[in-house]
Order: sequence, then structure tokens, then C-alpha cells
Amino acid sequence: SFGMAMKYIDIGANLTDPMFQGCYGGTQKHEPDLHIVLERAWQQGLQKVIVTAGCLKDVDEALELASKDERIYTTVGTHPTRCEEFVPDPEGYYDQLRSRIKANRTKVRAVGECGLDYDRLHFCAQETQRLYFEKQLDLAAEFKLPLFLHMRNAAEDFMGILERNRNKIEECGGGVVHSFTGTLEEAQRILAFGGLYIGLNGCSLKTDENAEVVRKLPNDRIMLETDCPWCGIRPSHAGHKHVTTKFPTVKKKEKWTAESLIDGRCEPCQISQVLESIPGIKQEPKEQLAALYYQNTLDLFFGTGESKE
Repeated sequence: SFGMAMKYIDIGANLTDPMFQGCYGGTQKHEPDLHIVLERAWQQGLQKVIVTAGCLKDVDEALELASKDERIYTTVGTHPTRCEEFVPDPEGYYDQLRSRIKANRTKVRAVGECGLDYDRLHFCAQETQRLYFEKQLDLAAEFKLPLFLHMRNAAEDFMGILERNRNKIEECGGGVVHSFTGTLEEAQRILAFGGLYIGLNGCSLKTDENAEVVRKLPNDRIMLETDCPWCGIRPSHAGHKHVTTKFPTVKKKEKWTAESLIDGRCEPCQISQVLESIPGIKQEPKEQLAALYYQNTLDLFFGTGESKE
């Protein structure tokens, strides 16, 4: 594109997912290609990527990745569906999360992914989720790290926990409710709380109802993410008609080539498509919004000092 090259930060990339090692549902379909996926991302204007970690194993893999590239960072925390991992030894598990943060202060940019997910209770009961979501707020407060939050079908309890811990949220500088697909009312409650942003990806742009919510979100509270390898913008999505960046794609995983994306596996480079959808929906200038969303992200995760770069 002409004019100012757009800069992006992907705040939610699941780069430890086996799909980026060519493995799908336990079957090896093609060679590991994360290095190619990342190369494509940098070429597309990504300046930084925050890897989403949702359990100790993820954290260790993400830190390993981050150690090899100064543009890669990670979260440290336990996803609501993984909170059973706390149960055998809650203090020991917490201390392990804590020690990972302590040893990697420059690389760890948020506590998360943590929160509540009442759509997937077969992985972890509500009570366990609530207990260890709240516990992780102590980590954020101790290290003054923002929160990378997950809220699905649990707005009431989620907001209740945040309200009850307002002092810790203020201590840690706020956070982002990522992969937002909720109602306008839920978005307004999140924003009224103060210090919280909303992370948007392809899943946030699926239906006309989603698009209507996005249209009304204040731009100074929005951040972009892909949630890759999930949440790509499908042709059926409301946001799709605004997408102008197209990538060569192969339909079958076995037909993998270095030049092509795999249909159904989202990549960080597709953050440009997320961006294009939002100004399309809001009828506002793309470059302006890109710059604002980039700055929002620097403010929360990287301290404002970096805005001059």
C-alpha cells in the first residue's frame, strides 16, 4: 500500500500451538513452519507479537521462542479451562508462575491468559475457575503487569471479581479483555470499570450484531489481535467485505508451501485483515485507526516511552 506503512502489534498469538509445527489434531501434516509464519508477519508490518500462554508448559515454550527474537514477548498465566492445573498443589503452581515472571521481566508483558469461560465447563468447573482467576490478580499486582483477560458467557461473575479486586487492577495498570464477542452492554460495563481495553479479532467481527458492537466501541479502548491459529476472518463473516489484503492460500494442509497460508489456520500476518474490517465498519480512516490502536497497545503493554520509535 502507498503512503505510511502501517505498524501493528498482535496482542494475542497462540504461537505455541502445534499447528505451527505442522501438526493438526495429533497428526503431522507438513513440516514445522513457524519461522516462515513469523517472516510473513514481519513483512506485513508487525513490530511486536505477544504470545498467549495459558499454562506452565505454554509459558516455557513461549519464553523459549521469545528468547530468540527481540520482537516476541509473552504472557504468563493459566487459562480458565486449564485451572485444574492449580488444584493438586495451588501454592506450588502459583510459585512456578511467579518464578517465570521474576526470571523474565523484560519478556513477560502481561499476566494471562486468565479469566472465566462458562461455555467450556467440561474442562474446568466454575468454582475452580473463579478461585484461580482471582488468585492470578495477585501476580499482576505484585509485578505491576497488565492483565490479558478471557471472558466467555460469564460477564456477571467476571465483573464481580474485578470489582472486588479494584485495588489490584489499579495497582497493575489495567488490562485487555481479549477476543471480545460480547454484547454492547457487556462492553460498556468493561469500559465503565476503567483501565480496561477490548481486544478485537476475526471472531469479534463474525455477525452483524458483532459488527454493530464494534462500530460503537471507542477507538481509544481498542487493540488488535489475531488469536491465531484461531479466529481468522472467514468469507461468511460480517467483517469480510471490508478486507482488502489477500494472501495466497492452499485448501489442504498436505499441500503446504512456504508461500501460502493454510485455509483455516490463521496467522499473525492476518492482523492487517482485522484492521481493515474495523475502519470499514466504522467508516473511519484506516491509517488513523491503525496508529491509534498501535499507540493503545504501547501504552498498556510497553510503557509509553516506546511511542517515539
